[in-house]
Amino acid sequence: MTLFQSIVLGIIQGVTEFLPISSSAHLVLVPNLLGWQIPAHEAFLFNVLVQMGTLAAVILYFRTDLYAIAAAMIQGLHRRKPLAEPNARLGWLILLATLPAGVLGLLIKDQVEQAFNSPTATAIFLIVTAGLLLTAERLGKRSRSLDCLTWIDALWIGASQAISIFPGISRSGSTITGGMIRHLDRPSAGRFSFLMSIPIMLAAGLLASLDLISIPSAGGFLPTVIAGVLVAALVGYLSIHWLLRFLSHHALTVFAVYCALLGTVTLIVSYVR
Repeated sequence: MTLFQSIVLGIIQGVTEFLPISSSAHLVLVPNLLGWQIPAHEAFLFNVLVQMGTLAAVILYFRTDLYAIAAAMIQGLHRRKPLAEPNARLGWLILLATLPAGVLGLLIKDQVEQAFNSPTATAIFLIVTAGLLLTAERLGKRSRSLDCLTWIDALWIGASQAISIFPGISRSGSTITGGMIRHLDRPSAGRFSFLMSIPIMLAAGLLASLDLISIPSAGGFLPTVIAGVLVAALVGYLSIHWLLRFLSHHALTVFAVYCALLGTVTLIVSYVR
């Protein structure tokens, strides 16, 4: 992987991690369409480590919320009333929603790595993302706020996040869809999606770091990866701000159309090749 490739892919990661168009799909398809021959182990580790950049972006963006949630959780435990405060309750629901993706990711890690090497599989999953977004717009009543979230909602959204470990299934798209199907309004579904991304992205980054240590040549391309991580952090911060404003006034249809078109074009190109 070259420095130019890392920066370009970092920009793509920052834009697509939070928009419901699947960052993993773009990190698989863009190198394939441009003919970049990036070694599989470098591509996989870059795809995971670059999420540390967008993780930094979401932590920075929601730093005030995260401080309030953490403080409320600690106070709740100290008072032996862990669910008494709304912020404490939200924090525990975020952790609960993280469990399905964490468990599934550990169970099928090898299959996920194989999927990252398949543009055809990625394209199909991208079309699935389009279907999820359209389903959310059709079925969601958008009548509930984040204050109304229950443990059933959290598990449902967590299960939605679990399927996003495959490239092409947008994490933000699947979790926003999960929230909207439970009738959350778009901004509330988006906010919970971003907050619940923090534990799973942190865990994925730590696991990738362990894989990185086991690769003898990892040190050679680590500086190149860091450049992509820094770019992804900056672009990701701007993407969060833009999407939250967008969700307040617009439907997800435009993202569904984009995913369907990109998936279809990729299938056609793969077939022609």
